[in-house]
Amino acid sequence: MNEISIIKHSKGAIGLRFFGLGPKLKPSNGLNKLQKLLDRNTFWAKSRTINDLKKCLSNSDVVISLWIGEEIVGFGRALTDGVYRGVLWDVVIDQNYQGKGLGTIIIKNLLSSKEIKNTKKLYLMTTNKKLFYSQFSFKEVTSQNLLIREI
Repeated sequence: MNEISIIKHSKGAIGLRFFGLGPKLKPSNGLNKLQKLLDRNTFWAKSRTINDLKKCLSNSDVVISLWIGEEIVGFGRALTDGVYRGVLWDVVIDQNYQGKGLGTIIIKNLLSSKEIKNTKKLYLMTTNKKLFYSQFSFKEVTSQNLLIREI
């Protein structure tokens, strides 16, 4: 596998949103590539528009992307109040690179970020990767119910 570039974007991922920056801060059409990564590798983030991606990134506290060459192969983001609660969102690894430790790189970078590392409770939702997240001390909670309001 070629060299992996880890980008710890600034809060709101300004470079990714406005300039499509990828590795070495070079314009790489990154936002469109992120959209394609989500479309190809998720059922829950398919068909997100560029405008909606810009908005969700602008409101994210921590944004991490992984690149091999000019291609984005991994992504994750988090929101937090920095003290009590935080949520990990949109952790995605390209299906061609799964099982190679890239998900671990994303999670470790999210968890060690200054915005997240001291947050008392971190939440995440997963459909079929419970075992993966358990290695980072995430535990299934059966004493609470997940409630969703969809618009």
